[in-house]
Amino acid sequence: MKIHDLVQPLPVNVNPVGSRLTKSTELSLPFYRQLGRTNLTVSCLGLGGGLGISSEDTLYAFDQGINYFFYSSDLHHYIYSSMSGALRQLCGRGSSVREKVVLAAVTYIKSPEMAIAALLDQFVELQIDYIDVLFWGWIGSNDGQALQDCLQLSPDLRGANSVYQRTIERMFGTSERLKKMGAVRYIGASFHDVNLASSWLNSPLLDVVMVRHNVAHRSAQESVFNQLDSQDSQRPGIVTFKSTGSHSGFLLETPFNLPERCWRPSVPDLYRYSLSQNSVDVCLTGLRCREEIDAAIAGVQRGNLTTDELHYLNLYGDLHRNKLQLQDILPEQLIYCS
Repeated sequence: MKIHDLVQPLPVNVNPVGSRLTKSTELSLPFYRQLGRTNLTVSCLGLGGGLGISSEDTLYAFDQGINYFFYSSDLHHYIYSSMSGALRQLCGRGSSVREKVVLAAVTYIKSPEMAIAALLDQFVELQIDYIDVLFWGWIGSNDGQALQDCLQLSPDLRGANSVYQRTIERMFGTSERLKKMGAVRYIGASFHDVNLASSWLNSPLLDVVMVRHNVAHRSAQESVFNQLDSQDSQRPGIVTFKSTGSHSGFLLETPFNLPERCWRPSVPDLYRYSLSQNSVDVCLTGLRCREEIDAAIAGVQRGNLTTDELHYLNLYGDLHRNKLQLQDILPEQLIYCS
């Protein structure tokens, strides 16, 4: 069954007893959307290989409607490589479904001189005609100049008849898809510094911005998401990652002293949290198996989180980071399981 065949609402596993439900409960969470100003139609759930998902389950994810795949050839490659067979099948030369897939590849080598080497790794391993989005990865607070240098390559990297397309053609041979799309269609950057991300939101050299975001680390909401008009056809695409935690720990570990009956969010709830934010197009997931794929899709089918649910998860995140104590929270701000 494909995601667009799922038309019945799925059961909700929490009952916000005493909370003020808002009209946002009636709003659906579109599974497919345009990725910012690109012409890519993407699933709101993206699948990365960082937790070692198999090729079989990667193909299962595609069969269920997920079409955004994130792949690394030069960091954590051993883990990512378990999905490479599926990506060769979906995106390799001769694939009958290539145009239905959005392949996002990343390099963590922040050097313009190494760009062709990063491309070669991807093209050799996945046997592809083109990459939909090439990300410069792990852009931290000290990488501003390096990113600027790398993004100066954007006109040479992306689109048909580019310098890098001609280089790839000489090495791998010409194909109709490569001539039409170019070696790289769009350029992205994965930021670990939201202020730096904010400074690049309006650059014509950057098509997609990826930032860390979860209930405990919400700075991207003000610095990035709320700086954009979600209806602006010229805004960059927005992708989130680290929905379930990062340096502060796994967010399913219950905050100290949280009352027993309080809602404890599931992993799909944490994905919904990011997808309920302004201008977010894709939430990148680290799904490990088809059961987790099914659960994540079912979560999206439940629609946007309500205002009260979003507020509760903000409090949950603050408790998790010890930024707030339980006695500072009004009882009516809590949400209880039925």
